[in-house]
Amino acid sequence: MKWRYPVLVVPKLPANGMALFPFILVKEASSKFDEVIICHEIIHLRQQIELLVLPFYFFYLINYLYNRTIFNNHHEAYMNIVFEREAYANDAFPDYLKHRKLFSWIRYFKN
Repeated sequence: MKWRYPVLVVPKLPANGMALFPFILVKEASSKFDEVIICHEIIHLRQQIELLVLPFYFFYLINYLYNRTIFNNHHEAYMNIVFEREAYANDAFPDYLKHRKLFSWIRYFKN
């Protein structure tokens, strides 16, 4: 499958995948063809575009730091970042972005 965004292999990446607009970074070459990982990262790229890129990283970090005050570990804090919640909830659906509304990540704030 051909992606609209360049996918780069970065062996020392601390995660399986990462979106740094306009690139998708993956740890292993085989991940370039993993539709779930790529879809997950493309969702993040769309979120980044919505927030004009730099504010995305600011809000991502603030949300993570806030979550760290609530949860006692990195993994739970990371999994509860609103941007991650949207991406994980929809990364198995290749057509998600075709129907996604702007700022859909807002719905993933917990009450």
